[in-house]
Formats: sequence, structure tokens, C-alpha cells
Amino acid sequence: MDGTPSTLNELANRTGKWLGMSAAASGRHTAAVVADRFEQIAWRDTYAQSAGLRELAEELSGRYGTGPGAGAGTRTGPGADGGPTGGRPTDDLLADAFLAAYKVALRLREPGEMDHSRLFNHQVVSSLVESPEFAELRRETAGDPYAAAMAVLAQAPALRRMLDHSRDARERAEQAKQARHGAEGAATAVGEALQQAAAGADEAGTVPAPAADAVQRAVETAEAAEAAARQAAEGAAQALAAAAPGVAAGARSAAAKAAKGAREEAALMRAWGVGAGELERMAFDERARLAERLRTGRLAQWAELIGRFRQMASGERARKVENATGELVDVTLGDDLSRVIPSELANLGLPELRAVFAARYAAGELMLYDSQGEQTTGQGAVIACVDTSHSMYTEGPGGVSREAWAKGCALALLDQARHAERDFVGILFSAAGKIQVFRFPAGQPAGIARTLDFAETFLGGGTSYQTPLTAAAELLEEEFNDAARTRGDIVMLTDDECDVTEKWMRGWQEAKHRLGFRVFGVAIGAPPAAEAGSVLDALCDNLRSVEDFTDVHAAADLFRVI
Repeated sequence: MDGTPSTLNELANRTGKWLGMSAAASGRHTAAVVADRFEQIAWRDTYAQSAGLRELAEELSGRYGTGPGAGAGTRTGPGADGGPTGGRPTDDLLADAFLAAYKVALRLREPGEMDHSRLFNHQVVSSLVESPEFAELRRETAGDPYAAAMAVLAQAPALRRMLDHSRDARERAEQAKQARHGAEGAATAVGEALQQAAAGADEAGTVPAPAADAVQRAVETAEAAEAAARQAAEGAAQALAAAAPGVAAGARSAAAKAAKGAREEAALMRAWGVGAGELERMAFDERARLAERLRTGRLAQWAELIGRFRQMASGERARKVENATGELVDVTLGDDLSRVIPSELANLGLPELRAVFAARYAAGELMLYDSQGEQTTGQGAVIACVDTSHSMYTEGPGGVSREAWAKGCALALLDQARHAERDFVGILFSAAGKIQVFRFPAGQPAGIARTLDFAETFLGGGTSYQTPLTAAAELLEEEFNDAARTRGDIVMLTDDECDVTEKWMRGWQEAKHRLGFRVFGVAIGAPPAAEAGSVLDALCDNLRSVEDFTDVHAAADLFRVI
């Protein structure tokens, strides 16, 4: 600045670098994940629906937020070109974590494209994406906004720890951001000084000395600001590098926890028969309430058992359709002694049961093997009578309760009925006169809420056979009168033995003969109830005892003949 006039060309040569910096000042991004407009809408819609996300955003912003801008609930979000958001750093971190889990084709920006204050976010998301656990998580969350939101909430404790342990790095990154803003402001001032110099230039392009000196001072200020910005950026990079091991460990822990939660919830949904299509149709809050109910319900810990029951039943159904013509595949009622099943013949070996055998033979109610190509059996309703007396709380091997085994079997029977387009009725019973009936007509959706009500209801008290079996026979009578359907199936699941009156027993046998239904009995943890000559044996056409409550295959043949 010697007071010598300068030309515009000379000044332009001195200021070209700063003019370019000013033009590029707005090119930094605050979102680490590249997302299109529809993915950004998915984030905003999910955020609006999830109280948990909103509460987490406010908490993180209150504890760690340093950036300017509106909250996540009012932020405009990235534009169609993936431009800056202008939100709070912690809001952008949550958005990045959500989009990383949600996007089917995931792509991150390069660190050099990022606003300095969001470099920590980029570091966190990069560490998440690089962890093997995150790849496992994305198998459950990609394309599913609800699952992606749950993944973010599951990662919240790890995000807090990473934010706590990276305070210095984040502060230095914020300082680098401010220094960069200062450098960009100084670059803009150079351009303004040059414009003023150009306005005062003569026709030959000569700029008065004072104006040229102003440009020179602006350049020197810009050089100093740029040096300060470089120094701040180097300090931020060193702090981020020092934080990197902790961030990587935290990200891996976060991804592992989120993946575990996503797997468990997906397994719960599958175990209870909730398909992906049904989940997609649910509102966010409805799905969240369902997941909470499945996690905390009475039978939540036995979801794996229930799932195995359903898988077993599905396999047995497949075996039924694989049989060739003429192969024995079913059990029916009749008086053909050439096809009597072994358990019926065994009664002939006990003098006290020979009269029972003779009575069944005379009534045409002996259990016979049926073969492929004969009349299809079991066209009426499938009715599961489930004992819910106090003793059903008793646990067996593996800590599985009698109730859990019975309810798992009943839910598999519900699937069996729906597969065959038959009505299903669940009758929960305990003491005399104490029952609750759940009807699932074949032509209507079962509904997960109704299914859970059936599975979770427990009456308590003693045990009465007459009450549930009378209700079952009345339902089959009603079905016969309304639709002329016979040959229903009743499955009695109980852990107790009780008497029935002689008068009731006569009425029961008359109803069986008239309506042609079959009765299958399962004595759960109560071998005496399944012994020959027991009341349950007299009531049932086919009876077995279950003592290992972890074994779902004890009931496998039910699903081949029902």
C-alpha cells in the first residue's frame, strides 16, 4: 500500500483466489447421507409420527446442541439437490442415522463436502456403516421407516456416550466452522472492495490509490483469516482423529444393540403370524403399540415356542399333500375292524374297556385309518378348548409353562383352520360355568389384536370338562343348523381330570353321533388323565399325554388328521 495507483487488471490478479472462495462458500453440506426428496419426506413423516424421536431430538439438542437453526420438527430438510439443512447438529445426526438404516442404496458424502460442524456426524455415520453389525441391522430396516426409527432409538444410549466423549472434537469442529465462516466473509469483503475500486476507475482502468489500498487491506485480512481457518481445521482434524477409536467402538455397540432389537421384534412378529404386508398397512403408533404388547404380554417369553408350533404345523400340512393315492393319511370314524388304529385295539386288552370298545363299534365310532381319495374329513369348525385353571401356570422342562404349550398348540390350530378355510373357535375354560369364547370365522381376517386377546386371557380357578365341551357341541350344532356342515374337530387341552355326570355323557354321545365331530385330547403334564379308563379317555376319540413342554412334535399328528 504505497499510494501508487493500480489498474483493474492488476487488482483482479491479486484477488482472483478470494473471489473464487466467496463463490464456493455455500457448497458445504450438513447431511452425511445422500438422500433424495422422497427419502427426506420419509424421515420427516416418521419424525412427526414418533414421539420417541422428537423427545430424543430435544434431549440431545439441549445437552449437546451448539448449532443455529430451527428444531427437527420445523426444519426444511435437505432439498432435492441434497443441499444444506440449516438444522441443529444433533438433529442432522438423527436424520443421518435414520437414513443410513432406511435407504436401500446407501451412499455417504465425502468428508471434504461436509460443513465443518457436521464432520463429527459424518464420522459417526461412517463408523456405523462400516461395522458388520450395521449390515445385519439393515437387513431388517432397509425400506422400513418404522424399523429404521426403532433402530435410531435403540442406538440412543451409544449416541449419548459418543457425544459425551467427543466434546473436544465437536468444539474444535465448531471453531473450525466459525473460522471458515470468517475466511469466507473476508473473501466476500475482497470482492466488495474490488467492486468499489472498479466503480472509481477511470476510462483507462486506473484505480485511485485509496481504493487500491482498500483492496490490498481486504486481501491481507482474507489471507490472515484463511490461515486461521486452516489452523482451526487442522486442530479439528486432529481432535476427530483422536476421537475416532471411541466413535468406532461406540458405533459398533450401537449397531449391535439396534440389530439385536430389530431381530427380536421381527421374530416376535413372525411368531405371532404378523406378515410384512400387514405391518406396512399399520400406522406408526399402531405398530409401536403392537410391538410393545408383544414384548410385554403374558406369553411374550414363549414367542419362540409359538413360532415353532406354527412352523411344525405348516410342515405337517405339507406332508399331507405329498401323500400318494391310497396311502394312509388320516383318521376317521367307523366300524371297519380292518382299519382300526392301534390305540383302539389296545382297549380290547383291558377287560374293563372291552364294553367301551363294543359300544363304539356298535355306534360306528371306532377310530379308523383313512386313506387318500376317501371322503375329506373335518369340514366343520376346529374348536380348541384350552384349560386355564390355576395349575396351568406350572412350568416344566426349559421353564415352559403348561399354559404356554397349550396356547402355542391352539394358535397353530388357528392357522390350520384358516389354511383349510374352516371356522376356528377358541374356548378358554376353568371352573364350572367359567369360559370365554373367541370366534374366528373363516371368511374374516383373524386380526392380531383378537388373536392376542385369546392368547393372553387366563381365567384361573378349577377345572370343568362339561362347561367347555357343552359350549363346543352347541357351536357345532349351530353351524350344522346354519350351514349344514358336520364333521367338526374338537381339541381338548387340559392338565387335570374331573368327573362328568352320566346324564351329560349320554347327551354328549348323542351329539357326537348326530353331528359327526371328532374329539382329540391332550393331557398336558398329567399322565393319569390320559390313562385308559379315565374320564378324558372316555370323552376323546384320540388321546395323548405331553410331559416335555419344549416338544412341539408331540402334537404333530393332530395337524395331519385335522
